[in-house]
Amino acid sequence: MPDILEVDINPLLVDADGVVALDARVRITPEPRFDSTLVIRPVPMEWSAELATRTGYRFHVRPVLSGDEPLLARFFERVAPDDLRHRFLSSIRKVSHDQLSRMTRVDYRRTISFLGFDPDGSIIAVGMLAADPDRTHAEVALATRADRKQRGISWSLLSHIMRYAKSEGIHVVEAIEQSDHLEAIRMEEEMGFTAAPDPNDPTLWVARRVMTPSQDEQTP
Repeated sequence: MPDILEVDINPLLVDADGVVALDARVRITPEPRFDSTLVIRPVPMEWSAELATRTGYRFHVRPVLSGDEPLLARFFERVAPDDLRHRFLSSIRKVSHDQLSRMTRVDYRRTISFLGFDPDGSIIAVGMLAADPDRTHAEVALATRADRKQRGISWSLLSHIMRYAKSEGIHVVEAIEQSDHLEAIRMEEEMGFTAAPDPNDPTLWVARRVMTPSQDEQTP
């Protein structure tokens, strides 16, 4: 496996019943090798960036890491109840451990969350992109902290995610919105999405954008 640079197993217990590795650490190459056989894709840290909104607000964005669950838990505690409902399409009071695990322990080939960070190190926004197995179609979902809304953060984060989706060869990106989430629907339409009621659920709208080489996600 050419991507593996180093493997450390410590401790390794051996007895009459067999061998057990109690802890292991694997170090891989920063970039995938052309002849890579890794099953799980490495974290695409090259998609970390410094973003600026139309209001001049600046924040750092990077892909989620497996150890980010405590940071995400604190973030969702500061998301307004209506925004939690819009993000998870159901009324919840607290984001569960299982839900957080699905955001942080991912196969980056199909699912990625981008975290937006304030200069103080706290998370201010999260955007997830989840692709179908053939990676031609994906769904996007965003949430922004209540005290950082109206600064253009969602637009800048979604633009970053759309650039990533285009680079990955994803053909169609959809956002599933509750019908009363008018702010998100308007933003998506301004960004080139076409929004319409879900024919199977009158409480939902589907915003869909077909990616083309000529489209550009610049801040208006």
